[in-house]
Amino acid sequence: MLGAASLTGLALAGCTSSSRRMAAEPTRPYVDPMYVSMYAPVSDNGYYIEGFDPARVDPKLLRQVVDYPTSERPGTIIVEPGQRFLYFVQEGGRAMRYGVGVGREGYDYQGEATIGRKASWPRWTPTPTMIREDPEKNGPWAGGMEGGPQNPLGARALYLYNNGRDTLYRIHGTNDPASIGHSLSSGCVRLFNHDIIDLHARVPVGSKVIVRQAQPQFI
Repeated sequence: MLGAASLTGLALAGCTSSSRRMAAEPTRPYVDPMYVSMYAPVSDNGYYIEGFDPARVDPKLLRQVVDYPTSERPGTIIVEPGQRFLYFVQEGGRAMRYGVGVGREGYDYQGEATIGRKASWPRWTPTPTMIREDPEKNGPWAGGMEGGPQNPLGARALYLYNNGRDTLYRIHGTNDPASIGHSLSSGCVRLFNHDIIDLHARVPVGSKVIVRQAQPQFI
């Protein structure tokens, strides 16, 4: 026969167990399986690109087709820095929209350009300004960093030219996916690596790019 103390112990144990069940973690938000697959880990040209959980990202920043009426021709890239979106114009008033990270105020590019060249796993060389502002971080790479998972340009880069000259601004991937949706870079437009691979495959050299004035907007 169990004594009173034993019965009390069992009762307390039962309460503890019940409390643990009630304190379970919140249910994970539903995410369309399409996005789970879209941002899953992938091997690309001998490099491994880590996946991420799209449930942890503002759904507006995920790649998606949206209504986007514009007078610009299909194939044009339009960057809206204030919205943190890049639009790849398609037929019928639609566009493929990508979430982006943009340059902080005073470092961003504005105006028209063309894609002067494209690169897979591009080499990165910091500009003299970047080296001057952060010599400890950027100085060691004055001679350039080979492409790879640690390279800040990520998996692909589209080089913006104006009147045949390199503007030194890029649309590229990133090794810091948490930066998407923010204004942090030295002027370039960055996308999730998964998304820049998709965009890189869609746009040929010579494509028109428009970078709007960075007016704060809510997304």
